[in-house]
Amino acid sequence: MNAANDPTAPAVSVIMPVLNEERHLRDSVRHILEQDYPGELEVVIALGPSADRTDEIAAELVAEDPRVHTVPNPTGRTPAALNAAIKASRHPIVVRVDGHGMLSPDYIATAVRLLAETGAANVGGIMHAEGENAWEDAVAAAMTSKVGVGNAAFHTGGVAAPADTVYLGVFRREVLEQQGGYNEEFIRAQDWELNYRIREAGHLIWFSPELRVSYRPRPNVRELAKQYKNYGRWRHVVARYHRGSVNVRYLAPPAAVIAIAAGIVVGAAVTPFGFVVPAGYLAAIGLGSVPAGKGLPFAARVRIPVALATMHMCWGWGFLTSPRSLANKVIASRRPSVTTAAV
Repeated sequence: MNAANDPTAPAVSVIMPVLNEERHLRDSVRHILEQDYPGELEVVIALGPSADRTDEIAAELVAEDPRVHTVPNPTGRTPAALNAAIKASRHPIVVRVDGHGMLSPDYIATAVRLLAETGAANVGGIMHAEGENAWEDAVAAAMTSKVGVGNAAFHTGGVAAPADTVYLGVFRREVLEQQGGYNEEFIRAQDWELNYRIREAGHLIWFSPELRVSYRPRPNVRELAKQYKNYGRWRHVVARYHRGSVNVRYLAPPAAVIAIAAGIVVGAAVTPFGFVVPAGYLAAIGLGSVPAGKGLPFAARVRIPVALATMHMCWGWGFLTSPRSLANKVIASRRPSVTTAAV
């Protein structure tokens, strides 16, 4: 950070929803406080009911730097945390960062510039997964490959352009306040839902590969499976909430789950030819893991097929088993977009 604040640079509030983030919270906050940004900066951490040392670490950060503050989030839910942090923050630019995200040094400066250049209400960039051991390296490779996540620009990169939604986001406060913040019924996919309302109100969402956040993957198969099952579950909620949002990329994992299950049943009960389908899938992810693992140690490369299969199957299963009652609940909570004069 520059020694003196530039009064012409917009002041920035960074909001962080955290729960059980003892492993990465200190580093994440350090990457914020060390930003190469000349304007005033504050960090508001919304603390869920963690079962580890997250609260203790947050208290240390508050004691060490007057720019860091905390607010309680007794529900532990991400959208509630975000709304609490927004309410407690005070600056005109609001940057969302997760407790396991590491901002690149010029992230905030670049985002503020892009907001001014594009007139967008929200800008975001690449979720750059990076591991700290062989398993996390494998997950990171899977999450940044097209065989893992399709053509999602915020995972794999792309050209700067208008977008339906972006990773995390850097917002104009007045737009957040106009739209009433996040819909707290969306336990997952709350970014998509908020950006949907922002776009409905006539504002621009902008993706730029100039913006980059290093992301720490889940530390084991169980946590990755839970993460992707929830992704699939809530993606189906989104599909029911807004039917025009469904595309082939989202339908591929549930279709794969059905095809593989059918192939196993047919192979076991009717003809061995049924096993061609699951065998073909295994061969495909094996081949797809080769370019994804380029440059990684052998221990990481051999884990990539496991990461890919976990992501695909759990996402697909979550999509298929997502209860209609959950979608009905969030549909009932639908907030109309609020249109005002252009920002």
